[in-house]
Amino acid sequence: MATLTNLVGLAADVFLSIRLFAVKNVLLVCSAPMEVLISVLYWGLKIIDAKLVRPDWVELSTEADIGFHAIPAIVLAIDLLYLSPPWSIGAIPSMGLASVIAFGYWFWVEKCYQYNGWYPYPIFEMLTTGWRINLFLFSAILMTINTLLLKHLYGRMNGFLHPISGTHPGDLKKA
Repeated sequence: MATLTNLVGLAADVFLSIRLFAVKNVLLVCSAPMEVLISVLYWGLKIIDAKLVRPDWVELSTEADIGFHAIPAIVLAIDLLYLSPPWSIGAIPSMGLASVIAFGYWFWVEKCYQYNGWYPYPIFEMLTTGWRINLFLFSAILMTINTLLLKHLYGRMNGFLHPISGTHPGDLKKA
């Protein structure tokens, strides 16, 4: 999703397309908090025990590890904070969006397990179905918190959105 968000953003810049810019901003509402979530969970679990997030048979260079699990969050956070209009998503819609993404990912992980016979991260293998549900529910809550924190940080850096101003996601920043 981070790649798609950045590609749409690049296309919006190359073609000077307001529609593509609006699409990029909608994708950013989903992808920035999700990538921050991935980074926080991955590096947090890796600090606790690297075997929770990487099987023994996987050899991953430090550069690749950072590229997969840190750079997307950093790039999207920079895009959000410096290159995008303010978000208008609130807590309840954010929780709904995070839940759809988290449980959609869980469904995809289970399908991959049925096809491949193994999970992408060993922690999924260690947990029962009930605990995996709790993990994805916790992830949705954490992603909601990420969304609200990123929105607040944006407001602290760029000024808070005032409902009277009529600014909507997708609007171009005024110089």
